[in-house]
Amino acid sequence: MLKITMSWADSKKDYLSFLRLEKSLSENSLLAYERDFNKFHNFIRTNHQQIEPVEIKQDHIEEFLASLYDEGLNARSQARVLSSIKGFFKYLMLEDIIEEDPTELIQSPKLDRKLPHVLTTDEIDALLEAIDLSKPEGVRNRAIIEILYSCGLRVTEAVSLRLTDLFFHQGYIRIIGKGNKERLVPINQKAINNINDYLVERDKLPINPAYENILFLNRRGNQLTRVMIFTIIKDLSNKIGLKKKISPHTFRHSFASHLLERGADLRVIQELLGHETIMTTEIYTHLENKHLREVLLKCHPRAVNS
Repeated sequence: MLKITMSWADSKKDYLSFLRLEKSLSENSLLAYERDFNKFHNFIRTNHQQIEPVEIKQDHIEEFLASLYDEGLNARSQARVLSSIKGFFKYLMLEDIIEEDPTELIQSPKLDRKLPHVLTTDEIDALLEAIDLSKPEGVRNRAIIEILYSCGLRVTEAVSLRLTDLFFHQGYIRIIGKGNKERLVPINQKAINNINDYLVERDKLPINPAYENILFLNRRGNQLTRVMIFTIIKDLSNKIGLKKKISPHTFRHSFASHLLERGADLRVIQELLGHETIMTTEIYTHLENKHLREVLLKCHPRAVNS
């Protein structure tokens, strides 16, 4: 027998508060969960009218997933939405609002494991060389790309980096990653030099007091956005005629792949990237296997003569 009845509005509010306070999710993640929740709620409201969250059954979830397929949503997007809905009903179970999880027996769509694009060191150097260092923002952009690649940061981690997170004398920077988890990442001298060059330009900005401790700022002295870094990288990619489709995350993938190619232990890479499980890091072994196959096909006498 159900213990509590909750409206959609109340359950959404409480669930998002749970994700914010207990799971420490970022605002971007919270917005994604809210979009998925609203999508599911709108489907139920349109097709089943007055049904409340506690009345949802497995059949309703399966109907909803079928509607996502009919919309043309790809398997990866369907899996993401289902993950959000599963999280919601797990929360209702946790709070003793429902006694059975209607998503328990529903499996996610099978996904082809998509290997990320990786840049060569020559391509990274070409992107850096394309930056106009005569402009203050050019010095900043070089520092951003260097730290994305040298430290394997997520773009959110880069824009959130604070001056008080820089421990250059010790050779480390402090990163606050997903779920507010802290990690220390080594930083090389080249990246340190590029950031120090940028700090000279940063001191000339009309810095907004609210962002005094934020490392990367725009020309108005406000915190640089994730979107702006995407734009910077896209413009540089177009400038050198790069054929690969890249984003800030490409530098993180390249960081991990290049470490693995040069013999780094997978557990060390996991620690540096801040991955919660080794399974997430293991995608880079597929990249390494691909690299080994290319070398074999290029260099082995049987492969060359076949």
